[in-house]
Amino acid sequence: MVFQVSVRGVPNGGMAQFQEEMRQQLETSMHAELDKLLDTATGVDKEVSKKDFDGFKKLFHRFLQVKGPSVDWPKIHRPPEDSIQPYDKIAALPLPDSLADSLNKLVVVKLNGGLGTSMGCKGPKSLISVRNENTFLDLTVQQIEHLNKKYNTDVPLVLMNSFNTDEDTKKILQKYTHHRVKIHTFNQSRYPRINKESLLPVATDIGMTGENADVWYPPGHGDIYASFYNSGLLDQLITEGKEYIFVSNIDNLGATVDLNILHHLVSQPNGKRCEFIMEVTDKTRADVKGGTLIQYDNKLRLLEIAQVPKAHVDEFKSVTKFKIFNTNNLWISLGAIKRLQEQNAMDMEIIVNPKTLDGGQNVIQLETAVGAAIKSFDNALGINVPRSRFLPVKTVSDLLLVMSNLYSLEAGSLTMSQKREFPTTPHVKLGSSFTKVQEYQTRFESIPDMLELDHLTVSGDVTFGKQVSLKGTVIIIANHGDRIDIPAGTILENKIVSGNLRILDH
Repeated sequence: MVFQVSVRGVPNGGMAQFQEEMRQQLETSMHAELDKLLDTATGVDKEVSKKDFDGFKKLFHRFLQVKGPSVDWPKIHRPPEDSIQPYDKIAALPLPDSLADSLNKLVVVKLNGGLGTSMGCKGPKSLISVRNENTFLDLTVQQIEHLNKKYNTDVPLVLMNSFNTDEDTKKILQKYTHHRVKIHTFNQSRYPRINKESLLPVATDIGMTGENADVWYPPGHGDIYASFYNSGLLDQLITEGKEYIFVSNIDNLGATVDLNILHHLVSQPNGKRCEFIMEVTDKTRADVKGGTLIQYDNKLRLLEIAQVPKAHVDEFKSVTKFKIFNTNNLWISLGAIKRLQEQNAMDMEIIVNPKTLDGGQNVIQLETAVGAAIKSFDNALGINVPRSRFLPVKTVSDLLLVMSNLYSLEAGSLTMSQKREFPTTPHVKLGSSFTKVQEYQTRFESIPDMLELDHLTVSGDVTFGKQVSLKGTVIIIANHGDRIDIPAGTILENKIVSGNLRILDH
């Protein structure tokens, strides 16, 4: 969505001036409303909110300047071959004995701003149990602790929380006090949702309760650069000798520290030192909406589907023209983030996200994506990594996969079982009866054997007994009002099961 002003009766020559006056008027009104909100805050809350609002003012100013699609389609080119390196080429190089030196320059950052509401859970998504009673956060801590013990290093973990997750996350961090991982946190900004018609904040004061409960939002993970810098933590880590961060979503269980990529990053000569690496992987039909890397104005750039003109959306989704997508596993220079922040040179496209509040009010929230900043960094590079480095858990269907015997767990890392003949991940689609984690848990007495599964679709009221085995393509559909119970020990191989069956013979 792009905000544009058009009024009949204004001469063509005066239209640009008129629009500029309208923009200035909107900006003046926005600043006045933000000042009113600040007047309702006190102490530390006021200081933090002022920093947040300064960032929001810059974003809003840029939003008002946008005059059309952010990309000119004919200027889009495939990236030069050497700008996206195959992972195999990087992994073929021998690792040095001094790996500990490289690891001591690294910080692991996890994006921890999301809630578990889409999976029917309260609180931070990172606290959902995903494997052997371990949460996303448990597995992350185990991975980094394993590295620190094995190489005698000090790789810290940094969590970027949001106002939605900060309090609950900090409570749980006490359990890791005796683990060999230093854990830091900082909060991403809190921005005001704005009325779609007036383009002014919906909030009436700085509070977050009552009628103000849903008028604030965390502005996407592109906010990491400003909020990390503003927190003081970025400077602290640079002082401690840290040079790079490895950033990823906390719900991507494939996003572990890769020593080959780290070595490639730190071994470049200073003049050619890469400031930004984006891990990409090959598209499948399930990934057609994922952002891709392009060459644009002689820079490597992330192209998201929201930026694509409608006439070219099908072309964007094509697996033949745009063969890769962004995993959101990113390796970024701390010094470069500091430089770009201080020069106010971090350039990211604005994502306009429309929402409807519970009361029916239409609002928009302005967001940015962390990967969009790639064009601001020097010598940026893509690395085409194996699919195993992209294992997100967004739905209960994903959860079933990672809880199953398809994967083995060691030192917090999940790897595909060697007993599986093909290394591809099965396609699993669980119906609406399985949407929430609690419902899902009641429907499986134990997780089925899925080593030989290719495709699973389950719809309706279906339950699974213990030690069920699923192979090939299995489709189970319980009609409305019916129920299907799969008894313990059942083996389903290339089966379609439907109708009014309480017990399926096996």
